[in-house]
Amino acid sequence: MTANPSDPSPNPFFQLQTTIRRFFNRELIPLLADLRLAIALLLTIAVFSISGTVIEQGQSMAFYQKNYPEHPALFGFLTWKIILVLGLDHVYRTWWFLAILILFGSSLTACTFKRQLPALRWFSRTWNFYTQPRQFQKFALSAELSQVKLIDVEPLLEQQRYRLFRQEDALYAHKGIVGRVGPIVVHASMLIILSGAIWGAMTGFTGQEIIPSGNMFQIKNILDAGPWSTPQIPTDWAVKVNRFWIDYTPDGTIDQFYSDLSVVDDQGKEVKHKTIHVNEPLRYRGVTLYQADWGIAAVQVHVNNSPVLQLPMAPLNMQGGRIWGTWVPTKTDMSTGVSLVAKDLQGMLLVYDMTGKLIGTVRKGMSIEVNGVRLAIDDLIGSTGLQIKADPGIPLVYAGFGLLMVGVLMSYVSHSQIWVLQQGDRLYLGGRTNRAQVAFEREVLELLDALSEQQPTQDKVLAA
Repeated sequence: MTANPSDPSPNPFFQLQTTIRRFFNRELIPLLADLRLAIALLLTIAVFSISGTVIEQGQSMAFYQKNYPEHPALFGFLTWKIILVLGLDHVYRTWWFLAILILFGSSLTACTFKRQLPALRWFSRTWNFYTQPRQFQKFALSAELSQVKLIDVEPLLEQQRYRLFRQEDALYAHKGIVGRVGPIVVHASMLIILSGAIWGAMTGFTGQEIIPSGNMFQIKNILDAGPWSTPQIPTDWAVKVNRFWIDYTPDGTIDQFYSDLSVVDDQGKEVKHKTIHVNEPLRYRGVTLYQADWGIAAVQVHVNNSPVLQLPMAPLNMQGGRIWGTWVPTKTDMSTGVSLVAKDLQGMLLVYDMTGKLIGTVRKGMSIEVNGVRLAIDDLIGSTGLQIKADPGIPLVYAGFGLLMVGVLMSYVSHSQIWVLQQGDRLYLGGRTNRAQVAFEREVLELLDALSEQQPTQDKVLAA
């Protein structure tokens, strides 16, 4: 069944389609292309990005309860409840932050197609030559000369690197067209950066592992992850911590942390080996492992002639620094023992009895008499704290920033245009530029001076 064109009843589907098209063309797209909206969105993104830098991301609820209590609230309003409700503990992965990014990207796209590309097409139409003297009156810089030929102007413009187009007695010259393309490149680069940020937020993840020296692990402790991050979490390879150690300065302070790591595939074969330290991570298949923390995992001891015992050490809640401790039985029935406390991996341990009284100190490789037995310290085993991150959007972000720098440099190039018309013995010349107006005026005056030297008779020059 086909519609009759003479039928006065309107087609509801056609009316709906027309209404939607009119809404997009007359309401939505002009709103998105509004510069004020783009600036407001950019400022909003900047504010929430700053909040994501100031407020620690991906921490536990206990962390936020401790550091952002309700009484007193930070700045009078910022509490742990507000942080968790608004998602300020993972700003860059919240639905509203991603929505702002998408809206800003839509604004840039609308502005590009509504303003930048039409402006570029308009400039391409200015290659239409001016054929009437009155057309030169609109230029801020124009001249009318006598006894000067059009052929005399061409070599002078070519010397100033203008590209010439001639049609009979009319001439058009321009240079710096790259300056008009620059803003479009800037918009495109920002869209690439936004795409990379959104892709990274949706597919990336952040994790953390505390692994003792000599142990192997797969990435399991995921702190924050995007909804599409599962394929990025590796299951076919693991990491072995061959060794972790700390270099200390002569005064006993920490100089640098080191972790000797091996990436092992599912067949047990080492596929990559690297010693990492702060600011020197290990990268493998899009996953980056950073040296971020450390701890004391265990102490190896033996009592009298016993076999070597490896006892785990746990962090103790103490003000003024980090310490680790463990308990060592000195009798087989475990009725008596001593506590060992260490604050670093330099090998010094403090020994306390059952009442909490300090008995003495002992170093790695030495022994001490306690409760009638000889307690020897064989080794302290450190654990490395690794921050693990995967962000597939980073290549796009880097490419976008590189393109952005190119676009900004392109935008600084002045786009200058000159029109020339020959009518009888009269020659009309006018031009304009989008920036560096003073330099352009100097350039045109130099051109007129050169023409005056060739033909001294010059009726008038009009410059405003």
